[in-house]
Amino acid sequence: MFFGAKLFLIHVGEASKDKIDMLSIILKGFEKDNLDYEVVFKTGDPVNVILSTSERKKIDLLILGAVQRERFVKYYVGSIARKITRQAKCSILLLIKPSVERISCQHIVVNGLKDPKTEQTITTAFYVAKQLNASKITIVEEINQDQVSVKVDDDKSLRRATIMKERIKLRENSRIKEIISHIPEAYTENKTVKLQPIFGRKGYSIGHYAQIMRADLLVMNAPTKMTFWDRLFPHDIEHILTELPTDVLILQ
Repeated sequence: MFFGAKLFLIHVGEASKDKIDMLSIILKGFEKDNLDYEVVFKTGDPVNVILSTSERKKIDLLILGAVQRERFVKYYVGSIARKITRQAKCSILLLIKPSVERISCQHIVVNGLKDPKTEQTITTAFYVAKQLNASKITIVEEINQDQVSVKVDDDKSLRRATIMKERIKLRENSRIKEIISHIPEAYTENKTVKLQPIFGRKGYSIGHYAQIMRADLLVMNAPTKMTFWDRLFPHDIEHILTELPTDVLILQ
């Protein structure tokens, strides 16, 4: 409704009158909004069914329910939501606390890391904020601690490290402000925007920040490629998938 898009409901399994009737009852409440939708029934492996249907129907965004944290063993096997996230060619919205009654989105956190995809990700975050009437956006610039290559063992080295960190923060803030200047004013008006540089591990730092700030939505770049080794030695998006801090939108 918020994005004026067609909704596809993918049901893994055979169609039946009971299932169709149940879906009709659920969707009846949206008739007044003129919701355009289509129900797809298909048997098979849930991951394969959802991925193949998404490609066949040219779906732009997959919305999936996901548990907030998985057990150690299950993490390596991967839940259905996480398997789909790692393989999907479209954007993914992971919901950890879906509710029947809509809870309004107020605060969106988006990654501002230096990457070719980041400008489009930040622009999309502002677009989503406008459509959902979210009032606050925080852009988190995750900075690798290795960029401050100073061993702190006395007051002089501490001052040098502090000055170096401040210079990096100013540089990163300048880069993000340049990106924001390219975003249509219709998306940025009436929004409280905060720039938040953080020194730490990519993925883990922004996830932890979104959690402690109780953000309603975390917006991230999709990874270029994920392999078994990425899951064995988690980094970037894998830190987010290990323990979802809030609802997460991963943009292709």
